[in-house]
Amino acid sequence: MKLASNGETLAESKVLILYILKNVKKAITNNALYKIVLSVMDMNYFYFQQFLLDLIKSDFVFSYTQEEQQMYLITENGLRTLELTEDILPGIIKLQTDTNLKYTLDNVDEENSIVAEYTPINENYYNVTCKIMENNECLFEVKTFAGSRDQAKQIVANWKKHAGTMYPNLLEILTQDFGDEPEEESSTHSMNPVIGSPRDVYNYDVINRDKNEETDLDEKDNSSKADAEANKSTPANSYVIEGNLSLFDIMDKNKQK
Repeated sequence: MKLASNGETLAESKVLILYILKNVKKAITNNALYKIVLSVMDMNYFYFQQFLLDLIKSDFVFSYTQEEQQMYLITENGLRTLELTEDILPGIIKLQTDTNLKYTLDNVDEENSIVAEYTPINENYYNVTCKIMENNECLFEVKTFAGSRDQAKQIVANWKKHAGTMYPNLLEILTQDFGDEPEEESSTHSMNPVIGSPRDVYNYDVINRDKNEETDLDEKDNSSKADAEANKSTPANSYVIEGNLSLFDIMDKNKQK
């Protein structure tokens, strides 16, 4: 489509948008609306956006954001305007629109029903979101993280290709009856500690450090006892400096002798 100064051509494009919104009978995304327009008319995307913006400013179309997507609905003013201007559209355009509307919407709904995207936090951390949508409502959503860009891309690709298989399996796990099974206490059943998380490493280090300190204290106690026994057997003429006894005290004792 070539944008010309012909007012009738511009009006026809805007009326087509209103006609589509009226027959869709529900809120529609920007992408879906543009695909339906393209199915009946060769319209430049930038012109399409300008026509849509003009309709919003004139209060013929209402726009709002849902699930991070821009949604569009025809307003009461838009319906009244369409009644007065619908005859501008050629019959062949209306027929093509009516014929392609359901098919195009079904394809768009199928494309938009499986959503997966990732957001980088830093070079080693990516948030990944996987969704299943229906009628622009989120039916299922799971969020996880990936340790690299390649891993994040792999999760997104897997969800888009295999969500139909993965979703029932996830739902079965989430709705499974686990009963009243007690939580397993790994510390009582495992003789050898398994070190994995930073907290495990920290706890393991603290426990072993305490054990080492206890061993050192035992050795010191044994050493002190040995020294005490040795002192008992020390001869009287052996000078052992204890407490505040100084060298001068020893010299005085020698003089007295």
